[in-house]
Amino acid sequence: MRLRELKGLGPKSEKQLAEIGIHTPEQLVEVGAIEAFQRLIQQAEDIGSNRPSLNFLYALVGALEDRH
Repeated sequence: MRLRELKGLGPKSEKQLAEIGIHTPEQLVEVGAIEAFQRLIQQAEDIGSNRPSLNFLYALVGALEDRH
């Protein structure tokens, strides 16, 4: 299964997660939603990009809980 197949995640989310080393649903489960979100924030700061919104965090939680 690909990350984009989880509820609430799509191709853009999958790409952003891959950029921080999360490529599979199993890796996302291992890291957890909060840690993944913190890594996304750190990456955004490192490259001078916009920080992810809280909606991304909610999507990560939903993906892990299999609900929208």
